[in-house]
Order: sequence, then C-alpha cells, then structure tokens
Amino acid sequence: MAFTAAHLRAARRHLRKHDPIMRSMINQVGPCTVRCQRDRFQMLVRSIISQQISVGAARSIRNRLEQLVAPERITPESLLKFKASKLRSAGISPQKAAYLLDLANKIEQGTLVLRTIGRRADEAVIKELTQVKGIGHWTAQMFQMFALGRLDIFPAADLGIRIAIRDHYDLAELPDKKLSHEIAAPWRPYATIASWYLWRSLDLQRQRKAGKTRSST
Repeated sequence: MAFTAAHLRAARRHLRKHDPIMRSMINQVGPCTVRCQRDRFQMLVRSIISQQISVGAARSIRNRLEQLVAPERITPESLLKFKASKLRSAGISPQKAAYLLDLANKIEQGTLVLRTIGRRADEAVIKELTQVKGIGHWTAQMFQMFALGRLDIFPAADLGIRIAIRDHYDLAELPDKKLSHEIAAPWRPYATIASWYLWRSLDLQRQRKAGKTRSST
C-alpha cells in the first residue's frame, strides 16, 4: 500500500489533535513528504549495504554494484550470477556479500516472497524477513514503513527516534523502550508518520547548526 494524500492529511489531523508537542513539530517541519519505495528487493539490498557505514560510502558501493551487474538491474537473478568474492570487488564486505546472496537465494527458492508479503500482518512480515541473514527487526520495520506503506509502525529502538523524543519531550536522557511506547501511544494509528516527523526534526536541527556555523566563520 502506498501513502496517499488522504492518509497523510488524516495522520496530521490526528497527531495535531492528540499531541501538542507533535503539533508544534508538524508546524516547524511542514507537510509530510514520505514516499514508498516501489522496488522491494532493491530496498532490502540498500538496507544491507548501508549497515554501519556512512550514507556517502553506501551510495558509492551501490553505484559500483550497479556497474557490476550492468546492463541488468540489481535483482535476485543478477546477483546470483556472482560469487561472494566477486561482489567484494564492488566494495561490499565479505559478511554483507553473504547476506545479499542469502537474500537472493531465499527469494529465488520461494522461501521469501516479496510480491505478496504485504498481505501479511506486521509480526508475520517481521518473522519472514528476519529469516534472511543480515536482516534484523529494525530493517524489517523500515521495510514495513517505506516499502509496504504501513501507517502504524513505531521503531522504538531507533537511535534517531530516541534522540528526537529526548529533545522534544524534555527528557534528561534517552528514553527506554517502555517510555518510548508510552509517549508514542497518542500517535496511534499513525506512528509511522509521527516517526517521520521525528527524523525530519533532527534533519532541521542539523541544518540550523550548520547554518550557524557558516554564519560565524
């Protein structure tokens, strides 16, 4: 399911009504521009490549992987033409190369069916995805949010989410899982959209700090 304009309007109305702090955040950030990723396989490939490296490094490796499989696109079939050692020539670590091939194999064998996974309930989606090496609970939640367009996913363990909650809700320290869920309770059934606003608020904070640094030099 894709995010529709009606979904986003309903989410903003709900969040504004039920959480004054979220209302202030929405006023600062503006309209929600979240979009779904259409290619589910490529989203998982990007998620695996991006683990524990910078955005720039991940982008460079993705580009090299695209060049490696060219003129084909990155698909399970195109990846399985290569051994892990060849994938490493694109800058992919041995561990991540094994993860990518495990993902491709499970799709080719029919163990994981991305085309129909959106029909499953949230916990079933997580269970199915996390059978792939290198895909954990957080990656599965990102997939639910940005590939399946699920409106009520709350990644309580995400560091950015926890930092934004601490800063906006005037906490002395990062919230634990229990407190995060308590704060997020009024956001239901639009926790995905609330999470997007929390992430975007951090982006704005970084932009403001960068602007102040440039103006002072």
